[in-house]
Amino acid sequence: MLAKKMIRDISRHKAQFISIFLMAFLGVFVFAGVGGESVGLEVNVNDYYEETNLADGWIYSNYINDLFMYQVDALGATTDMERQLVVDSVADFKNDPEITLHFVENNTISKFYLLEGEKLDIEDKEGVWLDKSFADEKGLKVGDNITFEFEGYKIEKEIRGLGYSPEYVYHASTSSVIPDFNKIGFAYMSYKAFPEDTVPYNVLNVKFEGTPETYAELLSYHMDGYYNSFVERSEHVSVSQFSEEMDQHSMMSDIFPVVFILIAMLILLTTMTRIITHQRTQIGILKANGFKNHSIILHYVSYGFLLVLIGSILGLILGPITLPQLFYPSMSATYKLPSWNPAWSMNFVYVAALMVIMSIAVSFYSVKSISSENPADTLRPKAPKVSTSGIVEKLAIWKHLSFNVRWNWRDAKRNKFRGLMTIIGVIGCTALLVCAFGMYDGMNDLKEWEFNQINHYDSKLIADEEATISQIDEVADKVNGDKLMEGAIEIESDTAKKSASLLVLNGTDLITPTDYDRNNVEIEDDEVSISQKMADMLGVDVGDTVKWHIMGSDKWVKTKIDKIHADPTSQGFIMSADKLEDLDLNYTATSIITSEHVDRKYDGIKSTNSLNDMTSSWDELTEAMWLLIYILIFFASLLAVIVLYNLGLLSFTEIEREIATLKVLGFKTGALRRLLLTQNLWFTAVGFILGLPVGYFVLDIMWKSSGDSFYILPSITLTNFLLTAAITFALSIMVNLLFSRKIKRLNMVESLKSGE
Repeated sequence: MLAKKMIRDISRHKAQFISIFLMAFLGVFVFAGVGGESVGLEVNVNDYYEETNLADGWIYSNYINDLFMYQVDALGATTDMERQLVVDSVADFKNDPEITLHFVENNTISKFYLLEGEKLDIEDKEGVWLDKSFADEKGLKVGDNITFEFEGYKIEKEIRGLGYSPEYVYHASTSSVIPDFNKIGFAYMSYKAFPEDTVPYNVLNVKFEGTPETYAELLSYHMDGYYNSFVERSEHVSVSQFSEEMDQHSMMSDIFPVVFILIAMLILLTTMTRIITHQRTQIGILKANGFKNHSIILHYVSYGFLLVLIGSILGLILGPITLPQLFYPSMSATYKLPSWNPAWSMNFVYVAALMVIMSIAVSFYSVKSISSENPADTLRPKAPKVSTSGIVEKLAIWKHLSFNVRWNWRDAKRNKFRGLMTIIGVIGCTALLVCAFGMYDGMNDLKEWEFNQINHYDSKLIADEEATISQIDEVADKVNGDKLMEGAIEIESDTAKKSASLLVLNGTDLITPTDYDRNNVEIEDDEVSISQKMADMLGVDVGDTVKWHIMGSDKWVKTKIDKIHADPTSQGFIMSADKLEDLDLNYTATSIITSEHVDRKYDGIKSTNSLNDMTSSWDELTEAMWLLIYILIFFASLLAVIVLYNLGLLSFTEIEREIATLKVLGFKTGALRRLLLTQNLWFTAVGFILGLPVGYFVLDIMWKSSGDSFYILPSITLTNFLLTAAITFALSIMVNLLFSRKIKRLNMVESLKSGE
């Protein structure tokens, strides 16, 4: 009988119970869906790294001979190592694509991952194992021949296999922020394929015990001066870029459960409170007919339990199956993994279980007070709350306030818990909207800052590594351009060591460094400026001294920081060519920038990119992030609708008798609607104001998870503020209008007699 009653109640209040089901479903669906994607990325890439035995670190040196390897092995922490010769080459195609060649001794560490063709054979002098993404772009297949040119050598090899490499999950050239596999690639060959008898190995892949920091200290202590640099796994460009991507997705999935669980429980609490208030007499009749308290409690607890349980189970099943598929197309275009599969985590089950347990607790809280009453008291109407005069009512201004304000003030005092729930609900919605629009503004702002306010050139010409100074000077004159030097460096302070970028400006006005407020930062010829984020990571400020070296060189120099600039995508040093030479370092132009549009080839120029190409590449790189932002905006708006409607319904239910009394006294529907709207707007305003800092806090967490490369400070723009306010208050007003029909249809006799 109670089961039938529950079905009738759910049917009669289907809007509220559908909301509970949806919140439980959506909370687990989004958490498990986005989480399944981020956990899947982690599982897939870790399995890939393990299968290919990715190196724990890379030691770069020009003297990796047998003695060098003996010394590395003698460190004690080294468990395995393999040396390679890694060189940049140009493949014999019209657009001169850059191919990084790996001449390997045994291919046991950071192994080539075969997808098509034969397994890599160390004894094969004539074969090459090629990047499959590059091969697909060029229409190459197993059995074709390909020619490479590097350092004065020209070799032609037959493609034996196609595949991936764990060192190239993310692979982009210096001229693009996303991989363009028509222009870049990699290839693996046996060391016997090198055109000389002696192979000048320059990279040592190592596996070691202990932490990377300890190993780096050992290496520095015992072999300082014998190697150029050491890069641990987490600092490798491919590994760190993919890790930052996973962190962003993971952070997004962690935001949803907190908000959705909170909102779902608020809706469940309001709905159960409303039902139990309306069914007070029914509960008294059930008690009078012999139903025990525990039976009644179990009956009402089962309402929320069943709906939340069903919604959570569906979310657990459908989330990981559907949502990850939205991200994989854009992710697989940028990152290369052999498999893209979602993965499960027990955290999904824990969140679903927590939601179910909380639904039981909330339902129990709603019914516990009335279940303990004796049948005679339960059959009587609940005694109205006593309202006493507070400090505000005793003020002289109280008598001058309108009836609307005074009535709402006293009603809010009598129903503090309802007001608190409304405010909390609005805080959650506002915070999500602020975060969503803040991320939207931030991504647009970052693009505008980087590609319009800092960079003003039209074309960027990347110099060939073998280009002569005269060739670069000649091209710069022809295109009316300015020369730049860009490179990778490593900076060390007293507290940290970080990989960074070096930009050497040569008196150009086509790149203007700025601070975070977009004001130009003038860097004099004798000054060194560090980016704000890099300064924060190193724990340094203006006047401090750091030491650094160019990657590939073992020459460390000490530099005092003269200024700090801000850059959204590049973290490191900016200085002049004169300053670089004062530090006894060679200035070598690596690119030319010009305000002219260049679409022809020049001797000594490897590739040419326009600023439009770079912005297009940026759009492709951030496609997955945009998808996350759109999902957040959609669900934030959906939450706002559901929360405000359900809390408005509870408010109307609790004051239904008072509304009927006022209607009998002659209050028109319009006046009563304004009465309800006033309190609704009060609570919405409070929730909105409190939700702004909460949203700012969540936004700050999101941007901090974007990795070491990006520098974006959270901000709530005027547009963000107005859009969030417009959505929140518009929904509040819309909900109030929905209840105007209820006021018109209100049965005054039934409402007033309910107290008898």
